[in-house]
Amino acid sequence: MTQLTLTKTSLIAGIWHGDLHGAGEAEPDLLVQHLGEDLPGLTAAHDGKIWRVQFTIPTDCISDGVQSFVIKDRPTGATLSSFAIVAGDALADDMRAEVDLLRAELDMLKRAFRRHCLETM
Repeated sequence: MTQLTLTKTSLIAGIWHGDLHGAGEAEPDLLVQHLGEDLPGLTAAHDGKIWRVQFTIPTDCISDGVQSFVIKDRPTGATLSSFAIVAGDALADDMRAEVDLLRAELDMLKRAFRRHCLETM
């Protein structure tokens, strides 16, 4: 049996896209799980070389916190890929948010310092 490899290509407008290698010509039997529940909306189309996989993220799965999605091969149960969506209050502790706040404060200090320099000349 060939090893399946699923590689994320993009996440655009709520649709996760990936390329599945190793499935051959037979349509793969994949599933997506969120909080342990199987979700509908996963499709796969063969382009002659590889399978193009798409998953439309249900809007009712998007909420505050970290929402994790796992894509599996149904027959083997093997995890092929996963992704997470982070929203709301969970971002408050995110390092990127902290860096953005520091940049904003630095910009404010630079403006105040330049104004002070102009006023004391």
